[in-house]
Amino acid sequence: MITSRTWAGQRYAVLGLARSGTAAVRALVAGGANVIAWDKDEERRGPLAPSFQGRGWGGERHQPSGSRGASSLTAAPSPNPSPEGEGLTIADLDTVDLAGLDALVLSPGVPLNTHPLVTRARTAGLTVIGDIELFAQARADLPTHKVVGITGTNGKSTTTALVHHILRTAGVPSLMGGNIGLPILAQEPLPGGGVYVLELSSFQIDLTATLDCEVAVLLNVTPDHLDRYDGFDAYAASKARLFAMQSASHEAVIGIGDDASAKIARSLSGRGERLTKIAPGVCMDQSRWPALQGPHNAQNALAAIAVGRALGVGEQDITRGLESFSGLRHRMEQVAVRNKVSFVNDSKATNAEAAAPALGSFERVHWILGGRAKGNDLDACRPRFDRVVRAYTVGESGPHFATYLREAGVAVEEAGTVARAVEAAASAARPGEVVLLSPAAASFDQFRNFEERGDVFRACVGELA
Repeated sequence: MITSRTWAGQRYAVLGLARSGTAAVRALVAGGANVIAWDKDEERRGPLAPSFQGRGWGGERHQPSGSRGASSLTAAPSPNPSPEGEGLTIADLDTVDLAGLDALVLSPGVPLNTHPLVTRARTAGLTVIGDIELFAQARADLPTHKVVGITGTNGKSTTTALVHHILRTAGVPSLMGGNIGLPILAQEPLPGGGVYVLELSSFQIDLTATLDCEVAVLLNVTPDHLDRYDGFDAYAASKARLFAMQSASHEAVIGIGDDASAKIARSLSGRGERLTKIAPGVCMDQSRWPALQGPHNAQNALAAIAVGRALGVGEQDITRGLESFSGLRHRMEQVAVRNKVSFVNDSKATNAEAAAPALGSFERVHWILGGRAKGNDLDACRPRFDRVVRAYTVGESGPHFATYLREAGVAVEEAGTVARAVEAAASAARPGEVVLLSPAAASFDQFRNFEERGDVFRACVGELA
């Protein structure tokens, strides 16, 4: 795992014990920190207890002590000594006096704008950070390396995986992490000359203060997650912080296909040749890139090419990487071809802006959409409605989307579930057409996450006669 000597003897609280939170706990304790951790989900707390047989806060069973203050805990620490460091206490953070801490580490899923613990921490003058900031702090202890940070409302997972693939194709040691794959702190450090490729959500950027990326990438900024921000401008400003943390001598790559991203690019115009702007609508021959079809993937590819060049990767290696990239599951993933009808899983398209380019990638589409809507309209998709043979709405937003589409002149069937939508679309589709799951909505009304939704789609396609 990745650790830092600067954490030794420090006191941290960690809230949220999903993958990144658990990795942060393990890394901090391995680095000699004292940690108190909590998650309201008992199943997430459970796996830590056998691993960390904590003496708690440096051996004290109920409270941290020292010049920074003391805290009373209502829950006892884990029972045995940790083999990795000073120890861990698992306790409800609502019972802890935060004045005894050095920092509060949040899972990116914890809302900064509404969670009461965040308010308490800020009132106590406590630094609130995430696992990416811990990685930034640990960089001084790592072998010589570079970091690529990639953000944007849409396309960042594909672009992150593509950059990672191009680097490995070129023989450059590379790891990807952040909002994709294994948490970065849980991975083994790269040898000298390696590149860490990080997908960064706005939530992760909000919890980061010192990450100076050698290459920072912004693909686009369109309305999303507005329940976590005081309006769209605040959301865009969160994305822009990736460049504010960056040294001016480092490389910036920005797509300028939307007003917010173009504005951010203009603010960085003083960087001169260190700024690469990616214009929309660039004509490209994507025929040799089977996993990178559609206009959105043209932008993703251009961003990855710019990153590769900034890192000194040769043109032949970049080309080989683009051609051999196999894509990611749930992102324009062709899962089957039946009777010359293609079935494409784009479950990751959780807003209209992400679904629009998917519709634009095919001529005749049977479109499965719906879920928990992030907005009231499908305006971003409207220019592609002429490609929709029929739409099949599902989930919580199904009735609303159906009304919207009918008013726009699109034929609609209110299927309700993915299973019924697949069956109906498969029955109606003709050779050469595409059945596309690109929901333009989140999955949480019917599924745990977009991955489960995509897996259900895949299974339903597999069950077709």
